[in-house]
Amino acid sequence: MPQIFISYARSAEAEVRTVVGWLEGAGYDVWWDRHLLANRSFSDAIEEQLDASDMVLVLWSKDAAASEWVRAEADFARHNKKLVQASIDGTLPPLPFNQFHCEQIRISRNGDSSEGWNKLLDAFAHRGAEAPYQSRSVPTQRISRRSALAVGGVGSLVIAVGGYAMWSSGLIGGTGESKRLAVMPFRVIGDGATQSRLAEGFAIEIRSILARNPLLHVAARVSSDAFRDQTATAGEICEKLNVDYLLNGDIGVSGGRLVGSAELAEGAAERIVRPFDIDAPLDSILKIQQSIASQIIERLSGAKNAGISKTETGGTTNVAAYDAFLRGRELYEVGTSEATDRAALAEFENAIRLDPEYAAAFAMRGRTLGLIGNLYGSPDDHDAVFNQAITSAQRAIEIAPRFADGYAVLGFIRFNRQLDVNAAKEPYQRAFELGNGDADILSRYANFCGRCGQFALAREAINAAISLDPLNARVFRFLGNIEYGSGNYEAAIRSYENAQALQNPLSSFHYLVGLSHLAMGDLGKAKRNFEAEDFFVWNKTGLAVVEAKLGNESAARAHLAELKDRQKDKSNYQYLQVHAQLGEREAALAAMNEAWRVRDAGLTQINNDPLLDPLRDHPEFNRLLSQIGFAG
Repeated sequence: MPQIFISYARSAEAEVRTVVGWLEGAGYDVWWDRHLLANRSFSDAIEEQLDASDMVLVLWSKDAAASEWVRAEADFARHNKKLVQASIDGTLPPLPFNQFHCEQIRISRNGDSSEGWNKLLDAFAHRGAEAPYQSRSVPTQRISRRSALAVGGVGSLVIAVGGYAMWSSGLIGGTGESKRLAVMPFRVIGDGATQSRLAEGFAIEIRSILARNPLLHVAARVSSDAFRDQTATAGEICEKLNVDYLLNGDIGVSGGRLVGSAELAEGAAERIVRPFDIDAPLDSILKIQQSIASQIIERLSGAKNAGISKTETGGTTNVAAYDAFLRGRELYEVGTSEATDRAALAEFENAIRLDPEYAAAFAMRGRTLGLIGNLYGSPDDHDAVFNQAITSAQRAIEIAPRFADGYAVLGFIRFNRQLDVNAAKEPYQRAFELGNGDADILSRYANFCGRCGQFALAREAINAAISLDPLNARVFRFLGNIEYGSGNYEAAIRSYENAQALQNPLSSFHYLVGLSHLAMGDLGKAKRNFEAEDFFVWNKTGLAVVEAKLGNESAARAHLAELKDRQKDKSNYQYLQVHAQLGEREAALAAMNEAWRVRDAGLTQINNDPLLDPLRDHPEFNRLLSQIGFAG
């Protein structure tokens, strides 16, 4: 399939989208900078794609003619005999490109004009890149493979399983408008914690509904909330979030009624394209959220009757249950102590008492129980708590079989808490299929794939998460973990540094960077990073390992002794790592078996942890790999 690189000025993006649709409809593989992954160097990626392309289509416009980037790309194409030119606004190419033929393309407002299209196809064919599909008319726009990936992670899985149904139902296709938007934090009308929770939850629920539409690209919560109380313009926000539309609003309760307003605005033009007035009984809050989301979906994608049911949202129509859920989520996210975690659990259980069919509350109850079981209580109590968590997640799935969060929680408990890869695979895959517009679900799926050694899938999923949540340090840390596990240590460090740039201080930053330097053999940098690490467990583990590498066994043993003295049976996985690096195989295997007995979550790393390489030829080590579900 011939590959076409498109060079253009950003101001002509709407016209470029139309041309991309034409070319892909004719069967070309098209690359333009909307496909640039968040972790890639811009110049490196551009150079790589220029080299890989069969043809370079330069779309000249007034701004393109003044762009140094477009001129440089056109010059590369000219020197490598790949240049095809077209003007989209009548602007002639600048010197020296005006010495070559330039096709004139006229694009109508609705994108269906074919003037100049056939001649452009002829130009490609003349250079040996004939269209695979010999249509001589402008094809209707369709979503590309890469666009599907940007919207939904590993898009090939979704399209392969459900592509025809989405095409026939009108979910893929539509108006040709941009489908990239962000739901901003809603302003609070009135005072008090209840009003604040309501405003927070109102925006979260609308964002969640929109993100479940497979065509839309919806910026995630953390990145959108980064602009709370800031004075950035709509255009500046859109540029940083890589979206074209913003939903803003204010909400509150007055006299038992839900009151407020919202507006969908086009960021670059700072133009309101759809206003919403909110004045309805409080118990209609779910209907209001779904109505706003449905109208936005119809406005941007053309899909009608786009509302979704409780089986997909996991929601409730019980206002008291919803308020309890919001209180629980607020406490869970604060997460300062066992007391706040157990208070969150009590709120989720209260929400379930008020609405026994509240799937989202069951899912969060399961997630909170998993957290409590891992952090608090004795190892002997863990099984009972984790079984409760699994039962809660399964109940969420039973109530709402198309609600992704229930599957995500079940996969998380099966893997991170019970260390059962095979039992986790199906729920993680189902969560991905149903929730691939959700950055959190994509991140967890990517992490699971990375731990299992499926690095290509992991990278695709985490890069999709990054495109949805570009201002969230967590997704870049996940990417760093994936690269570290794959042995790409320099890329891991870059990802950790990107995460720190977004959130400084970043938890465990020095330990993670130190491990990467250690794996590359730079023991000096590794030691300096471990010394700078504040968290006691990482500090002592890192220093013990690097001293062992340096041949300072007494220093390594001293750090290990300090670690064991404080942590007792809480850090068996770290003891395993240090003993392995000291060459003490029997002690390492004993620590490994104890970690398995208490289901130490550190064992999720065992499949591709370079610190455990000295044990990989040992039958006992490989038996445990197989028992967990990793290939031994």
